[in-house]
Amino acid sequence: MLLAAAIVIWVAGSLLSASANHLVGELPPDLKGRNVQFPSDSGTTIHGWFIPGIKGSGAVVLMHGVRASRVDMIGRARFLAAAGFSVLLFDFQAHGESPGKQITFGYLESKDAQAAVGFLRANAPGERIGVLGVSLGGAAALLARPALNVDAIILEMVYPTINQAAGNRLAMRLGDWSRNLTPLLMWQLKLRSGFSAQDLRPIDRLNALKMPKLLIAGSEDQHTTLAESREMFAAAQEPKELWVVNGAKHQDLDAYAKIEYEQRVLAFLARNLRTAESP
Repeated sequence: MLLAAAIVIWVAGSLLSASANHLVGELPPDLKGRNVQFPSDSGTTIHGWFIPGIKGSGAVVLMHGVRASRVDMIGRARFLAAAGFSVLLFDFQAHGESPGKQITFGYLESKDAQAAVGFLRANAPGERIGVLGVSLGGAAALLARPALNVDAIILEMVYPTINQAAGNRLAMRLGDWSRNLTPLLMWQLKLRSGFSAQDLRPIDRLNALKMPKLLIAGSEDQHTTLAESREMFAAAQEPKELWVVNGAKHQDLDAYAKIEYEQRVLAFLARNLRTAESP
């Protein structure tokens, strides 16, 4: 029985970590930007889009979720660009058009996050920089070493620890009893990728971040539960804000609560990124 469970969990781990590469296509014509590429210490070349903004308005890096790509961040890019922000959308390693052998749930992706911030600093000189990271994207932003040199950060539905994230996903599919299988999933990490569950604890990095933070959670999220998001919020030092989106699950919160989402995100970023010279 234990052997059978181990085989099932190994197969599940293979599926979860398999690369999510696919063609992304061109930047939508209503967004005036360009294709970009830049190297990452994850060992790959990152592919993305850069949309220049109005000087002094600030710049934002958008970091997508697991098995997604920069395409999933286009809605956010539209309202940010319309407000004058410079915007960088990119594909993490093993996602979209950025090559990679496997998804690492924030470990290698944190190096992509660091590279993206570096690219934006070079291409939007003098601008204050913010990060908006969704799920995996937020975890990658938190796991970056050294900590990202940014002026504000928005974290949507970010898991506190990989153990909790894995346990939640097992329970959703097999019932609460299956949380007992979590150690088998965690055991695979070292074998597959050379890192352990201890390397995937975004919550441990929050207290060191001094920049303003906005945490966003869905009240009905089962992937990252509301209790876990509150745990993340408690671990963060001031200045910090928490917005719970009533009724939302682990989904595109911009699409779910579009008007309020855009108002809150724009207000937070404008407050923390715009300079005196901006319009």
